[in-house]
This record gives sequence, C-alpha cells and structure tokens, in this order.
Amino acid sequence: MQFPVEGFVAPGFERVREVFRDNFEHGAEVGASFSVQRASEVLVDLWGGYQDRACTRPWLRDTLVNVYSTGKGPAAAAVAAAVDDGKLDYDAPVRDYWPELRAATGGLTVSQLLSHQAGLCGVDDTLAVTDLYDWSGMCRRLECQAPYWPPGTAAGFHAVTWGYLAGELVRRATGLSLGTLLRVRVAEPLGADFHIGLPASEHYRVADLIGPNRARLPEPGREARPQLPPLNAVAMQNPSFDRSPTRAAAPGVAPRSRLPMVMAMPGG
Repeated sequence: MQFPVEGFVAPGFERVREVFRDNFEHGAEVGASFSVQRASEVLVDLWGGYQDRACTRPWLRDTLVNVYSTGKGPAAAAVAAAVDDGKLDYDAPVRDYWPELRAATGGLTVSQLLSHQAGLCGVDDTLAVTDLYDWSGMCRRLECQAPYWPPGTAAGFHAVTWGYLAGELVRRATGLSLGTLLRVRVAEPLGADFHIGLPASEHYRVADLIGPNRARLPEPGREARPQLPPLNAVAMQNPSFDRSPTRAAAPGVAPRSRLPMVMAMPGG
C-alpha cells in the first residue's frame, strides 16, 4: 500500500523527509504531520498517510490533530491576555476568584496554580469517561479534593486537571471560556488555526487517534514498562478526549504548521 508524503524541507533537511517517509514504509505509522520553524523561517513542513485506520481519508495539509499538553502553552498565552486586560493577577490568591476551591484556602496564588503547584493533579473519585465532559461536575470534584501535597510547596504535572483549573479561573475572572478567550485574543489575531473546543463544522478535518496497539503493524520490540511516579495513576485515569470540550489539558487541536506560529507569538 502506498503512503504518500507531501510537503517541503529546506536544503540540508532532506534527511528529515527520509526518516518521516520511513515511518510509513517500515514502521507502524498510519498518518502524521511534522513541522519545524526557526524564527519566521519554515524549515520542515511535511504531512502524509491517512487520517483513519482504514486508510480511506488522506492526510491533508490542514488536517487537525489532538496536540495533547502542547495545548497548555497557547492556553497560558490566553491567560496572559486576561492578565494584560486586568482581569487576572498572577500574584493574587486564587481564593479571590474561586473561594470554593479547597486547595486555595491557604493562599495559593494564580501563578502557583498555573505552574502545577496546587496539589490537584487528580481526584480520588474513580471517573467515567463521561465525567471528563462534565465541566461543572469536574470543577466541583476539584473544589472538594484534598490536595495531594501542600499547595505551593512543590510542583507535579497536572496532566488532565490543569485545563479545568485554568479554565474555571478564566471563566470566573472574565466570563469567557478558556477556548473562547484563546480564539479572540490569540488565535484569530495571529490567523492561527488552533482550537480549544472545536466547532462541529470542523470535525471532518480531525484525524483519528490510533494507539500503537491498533496501528497497521505490530509494535516491534517493546521495552519494559518504565517505573512510574506514585501519583501517575490518579493523574492519568481515564484520559480519553473528545474534540468539542473546552479543556486545555489535552484536547487542543491544530495542524502541525500552526503550533510554531502560536508558540512564537511576540510578547506585549
């Protein structure tokens, strides 16, 4: 079966195209895209394969993909816009905006919450996938959750919960969802095709997520499972994501070529 690869590489980066193509010809890849930008210069912009496991929908230049925690960067830029607007203060106590949050009672600041210091990397409750799509319900769980460490004393990656925490903080301070704030203050001004909360009209552009155990070839020579930190299980339970919810934990979607545009946005 043919897996066409399209796009551009700058002189000196031909080897990148070769390795990218090799993932299809000799690996388990179904569809992918890859982009490298240095300052304003595009060095690599490649896409290839298919959007679905059955290989019926070709991967296009503007195919959208779930970018997982890369979405936290653009989301943080949207939060910074709220700070610029005087709606949020990095040094202010979170309780000034969200008094119901148990973890904020001791003086947790906005900057500490945004930098994964709230001690809320997960919740004690066992979650169903549908729980992750219940914004109010997840926020109530986080409000009641006892922190896993004293807030502000240590950092631990809030892989899934960061989007609820930052998003609810933004909603209370600005009246907007984090996805709406991102669109109005970051994506649209930059002309960036980046979304947190994708309109249904754009779902046809999104590539399916295919785990390595369900790709077209078996994964060769799997290595032993690494030792995971104690809170990994609670932080990562049921991390299954849809295309529409407005979490910034992992559901941001964008073509590969638009991420460098957002990440390189000028300050001020």
